[in-house]
Amino acid sequence: MVVTQARVDLPSAEATRALGAALADVLAAGDLVILTGDLGAGKTTFTQGLGAALGVRGQVASPTFIVAREHPPGPRRDGSLGPGLVHVDAYRLGGLGELDALDLDASLEESVTVVEWGRGLAEALADDRLEIELVRPRGGDVDLEHPEAGVRHATLRGVGDRWAGVDLQALADAVAGGAERG
Repeated sequence: MVVTQARVDLPSAEATRALGAALADVLAAGDLVILTGDLGAGKTTFTQGLGAALGVRGQVASPTFIVAREHPPGPRRDGSLGPGLVHVDAYRLGGLGELDALDLDASLEESVTVVEWGRGLAEALADDRLEIELVRPRGGDVDLEHPEAGVRHATLRGVGDRWAGVDLQALADAVAGGAERG
């Protein structure tokens, strides 16, 4: 199984949204993105950037209490019609059975599906997937005397043949370069 990996620093919410937007140019209908990270790590912020760049309709907000939100496709930045977005919060799901009950298979092929809190659960949805772990400094990990204090980090891991030719590190580097200029 092909696995590609990259890491990027995200010094702000804008940089986290920029990562989502940059990935919109790479993602296509049928792609699965699994987001992992503590509360406040930037999972929904990332998905907002992705949704905006895909041009989906509706406000991208945390689906915590409704579990899943579907955003129909709208015009992308280049005027083309992009895929829809299915945004799932698996935090309250008790297992694979409850995830299956959402019937994500029906929309998986026509949308980009993002599953927050999906590690250990959503991998069963697709052999090819992009796993993103967002980490933020917490408590004793924060060193206010250093300029990188508070910087989040994202690790992108492409799993499966779909990601074999995708240079995730170049994408991460472009986002990091934009954040430094920004």
